Amino acid sequence: MAWIKVCPADALTASTFRVVENDDGDEILVARVGDEIYAVANECSHDRRGFEGGCIEDGQIVCPRHGARFCLKTGEVKAPPAYVDIEVYPVRIEDQWIEVEEEPL
Repeated sequence: MAWIKVCPADALTASTFRVVENDDGDEILVARVGDEIYAVANECSHDRRGFEGGCIEDGQIVCPRHGARFCLKTGEVKAPPAYVDIEVYPVRIEDQWIEVEEEPL
């Protein structure tokens, strides 16, 4: 397993996210919801664009363009116009750093 360092654990505050890239060039969105940290593909399955400019509400990432919503824990689509789930990535905290696995679950 290859892990990507994202940021210090205390640098990612509640309801915020950061985007990192794996070796294949895939973007991964890493978000904090309360005390939990999640990672999903940074690509809305509706229009294949990233979530930059979007927000986190009720544990979901909201696409800034058309309002599609995805569960950050499972990647499950929660509101149209998207109908396909997004990939989820393993996350851990190692030596006070948030790290995300390069490959999805």
